Amino acid sequence: MRPAVSSRDRRRRESAADLAFALVLLPLVLLATRLAGHVRPDATRVDGTALALVTVAVLALAARRLVPRATLAVVTAAVSAYLVLGYPYGPVLLAVLVAVGTVAVRLPLRPAALAAAAALVVLLAHLVWSRGERPGWFGVLPGSAWVVVPFALGVAVRANRESVERTRTEQARRQADEERLRIAQEVHDVVGHGLAAISMQADIALHLMPRQPEQAVTALTAISRTSREALDELRVTLGAVRRGAEREPVPGLARLDALVGRLAGAGLRVELRVTGEPADLPPPVDLAAYRVAQEALTNVLRHAGVDRAAVTVRHAPGEVSVEVTDAGTGGEGGAGHGLAGMRERVAALGGELAAGPLPGGGFRVYARLPVEPAR
Repeated sequence: MRPAVSSRDRRRRESAADLAFALVLLPLVLLATRLAGHVRPDATRVDGTALALVTVAVLALAARRLVPRATLAVVTAAVSAYLVLGYPYGPVLLAVLVAVGTVAVRLPLRPAALAAAAALVVLLAHLVWSRGERPGWFGVLPGSAWVVVPFALGVAVRANRESVERTRTEQARRQADEERLRIAQEVHDVVGHGLAAISMQADIALHLMPRQPEQAVTALTAISRTSREALDELRVTLGAVRRGAEREPVPGLARLDALVGRLAGAGLRVELRVTGEPADLPPPVDLAAYRVAQEALTNVLRHAGVDRAAVTVRHAPGEVSVEVTDAGTGGEGGAGHGLAGMRERVAALGGELAAGPLPGGGFRVYARLPVEPAR
């Protein structure tokens, strides 16, 4: 990750770039001003005063992003004096173009417009009062172009930057919302499954405690193991929230055996079948397949009223599927937020999920996921 640039460092770099720009531009403008004097022999001869005014106007651009209004004021005063003294039109007007454009980009619209309007009035003074040739009102339009055009371009650049910044902010906010929803779904899956298993194991322990205390101890041991595993998984999930935390391996189909073992301690025996040639799945697909099996089995534990279920994982070229079935009568009670979350998770990866009662009784959850998830 690239280190963030502080505002002080950014201002220092901008100032250095503006100084370099002014130093490179100065000799070019001085040379072109001398050439303009030869082209316009009717204008006041270019002398030391003219070159000094040109130098002041161009070097003022070294502070154009640091103090844009002050820069525009200095440039306007120097260029206006240059024109009032009757020196020839020339590249010195480029300093006006750059200073006005900088004000339009750096300042809000109202103060930028006021500064540009004041600069325009001062610059047009040479049209009616000048040592050299006075173009009069016929020069208003071409003279105004040196202020109006860069101002319009600067405003357009500023509006475009603000639009891009708003888009980036909205995109960042949307990504943050999606990340929060994803984490909330993960927490729901982890906590919901853990609490369901712990609740079932606690009921077993309470039932066995008076008559078979040794088996009650086994159930309590299972509660301890389940709660510890759930807390470990929750820590991994929430570790993604902490800035700078390294992402730990997320659960996947390889942990189905451990899931089946926890559910056996809660009184639900699960028959696990895996067909096809297991392949390395993309982490989002592997996690989604595991969560589908976990949520479906949690619903069986909570609602189906049976002690048996079956999980079938099928690996096929380009896809993997997970099927969870039971022979109970209450499995449909699990079709709430958990089922909606499963469907959203699978759909986000370009897969499909079907859930509903079986014709002969019981409930079935089936999810098909492509190995290459949709972006």
